[in-house]
Parts: sequence; C-alpha cells; structure tokens
Amino acid sequence: MAGPWPASSPPPRPAVLELQGVSVAYRVQGGALLAVEGASASFPEGAICALIGPSGCGKTSLVQAAAGLLKPSAGRVLVSGEELAGIRGRTAVIFQDFGLLPWKTVEGNVELPLALRGVPARGRRERVAPLLAELGLAGFSSYFPARLSGGMRQRVAIARALASEPDLLLMDEPFSSLDALTRESLQESLLEVVRRRRMTVVIVTHSIEEAAFLADRTYVMAGRAPGRIAAMVDAAARRADPDAALGAAGAAAFRGSPRYFELCVELRRALESAGSAESAEESA
Repeated sequence: MAGPWPASSPPPRPAVLELQGVSVAYRVQGGALLAVEGASASFPEGAICALIGPSGCGKTSLVQAAAGLLKPSAGRVLVSGEELAGIRGRTAVIFQDFGLLPWKTVEGNVELPLALRGVPARGRRERVAPLLAELGLAGFSSYFPARLSGGMRQRVAIARALASEPDLLLMDEPFSSLDALTRESLQESLLEVVRRRRMTVVIVTHSIEEAAFLADRTYVMAGRAPGRIAAMVDAAARRADPDAALGAAGAAAFRGSPRYFELCVELRRALESAGSAESAEESA
C-alpha cells in the first residue's frame, strides 16, 4: 500500500503501467529531436512512483507518452498489460498549471469529465459532491478559479481527475508552484486519496524531498536530448513504519523519521551518480 503506514509483505503487485524501451522524438526543422531514449520502467498497482531528474531530461515527455498524448518513436507503453493506442479512459492527467477552465465554477470544472461522457446533470452532482467534501471544497462549489488560492485550485484539479474514477493518475510537477506548507498539506492529502482508492500514481518532480516522502519507487533520469532512466530506488519496504499511525498522523511521523532522511540521502546520491556518469559519457 502506498504511503508511510504499516504494511505486511504482500505478493508482488501487477504493473498497471509499463514502459518498454520507450523513446520519444519531436519533429523539428531539419530533422527530429530525440527527447527520451530507451526508457523502461514498471509502475505497480496501488503504488505512488516518481520520475525525478534535471530540467530537460524528458520526464514530461514520458508522462505524455504514458497518457497517450504522444506516440513513442520506439518501444511500447502497456497499460494493464495492453499496448496503449491513444488516450485511455481510465487514465487521468494533472499538469503543473492545473488546467482549470476559468469560465466554469469549481463544481463545473470537477464535473467536466462526466459531462464529456454524457452523464446527466443529476448524476454528475451526486458523484461530484462527495469528491468536493473529501478534498475540502464543499463550501467553494460555486466559486470560479480566479477566486481560489493556488492550493485550492490544485485540489480542484485533483477532484476533477478523481471524478473519472481512474486507476492510473499521472501528475506533472503538480505542487511545484505552491508554498511549502500548502505543498506538504496536498502531499498528505494525495497519500490519503491513494490509500482509499488504490490508484497507481506517477508523479514528475524536481524535488528530492517530495519523491522521498511520496514515492514507493523512484526512477532517476539523467541526460538531455536524449534523457534516459539511469537508476531506480525502490523504497516501499523501508517506508513501512510499525510505529506510525494510519492517516495524516502517520504521514507527519514519517516526514520526521530517520527512514525519510535516509531516502533523501539515497535519492540525492542516485541523482549525483547519474549526472556524473552522464558527464563522463559525454566527455569520453
């Protein structure tokens, strides 16, 4: 189970998302720009996994390929064992700028995926109301995005993603523009949502601390045009803390635990090692 709470030793979980030798190239004047080369990764059911690396290493390109927004130039994207072809209905994506429609209210934005599926208005309200309550938005349903703080807008974006009842949630730098306290609060909210809904989450981040706090598995990327997956840090076993309570209290306890700081150090070393190896390869 994702998150810093007690866990037994369950059997290996099936992969909801698999990247098999994925390369992504963009057409540019005079040819093609290879953004990512040969990326292979596996994202287990019910886990939070992170992609971390420097700017320009291809993290967003991989997320867009996983979402079906970009077609890989090589390799395969498998979702629940089937090769992805176009945008998949059980996948939701949250981008850094939230992507809210300014002319729609909070309720209207959250209802959008249901409206696009043709769900009647009454059915949309019945499904959206619990989501707004779950994410602390019940009193803001008639507000427009311009009246909300950055943290509230991100909660709306998360609620909208959950309205489609995804089994795979892709998040591209979702908390990077928020202040530290709001960011930590939303990270803890995300852990609670994943615990209750058993979603698989892939989150792109530049933050070592965010990856250490959230991720059961972190893929470290290096290089630029093309970027590559250089290492994987599997933290699931070390994140389980028998002294931590479930929920927000357990999350707060983990953030101050030796395990958390050990993971931060390990991720920093992995990033530095990947960067050093890339530099050595370029200069060879």
